[in-house]
Amino acid sequence: MSDEKSLSDDLNDMLGDAKEGAKKAADKAGEIAGEAKEKAKEFAEEAKEAASEFADEAKEAFDKATGDNKKVLAGILALLLGTIGIHKFILGYNKEGIIFLVMAILGIFTCGITSGIAWVIGVVEGIIYLTKSDEEFYNTYQAGKKAWF
Repeated sequence: MSDEKSLSDDLNDMLGDAKEGAKKAADKAGEIAGEAKEKAKEFAEEAKEAASEFADEAKEAFDKATGDNKKVLAGILALLLGTIGIHKFILGYNKEGIIFLVMAILGIFTCGITSGIAWVIGVVEGIIYLTKSDEEFYNTYQAGKKAWF
């Protein structure tokens, strides 16, 4: 019986050691999980900051590129199709674009006089658009909203 008691005591000791080992492992896993959670939070904050910086830089680059493209596009359209005012619609000047369209239509009844005037204005505006610097064009026609010349 002493052997059985000794075996039972040994098993209980081993079970106690296993429980203690499991508890230490759980505590260590908890520490590691806490550290991982902290690192993940730091990484998320850094990623959020980097994404915000990238978005700001991308927006700035897009705004600059859009200004350049509108300058060239509006200038060429003013030279080629200035009579009907497409360049005004490109720049967001709908009222002025409609004025050009009306002048072009009235050209039918005025033997082309109003269409000719619209064409001259379009050509002059096209030359002005294309000869301005990108920054000057953007500040004048896109940010400043100057509709004529």
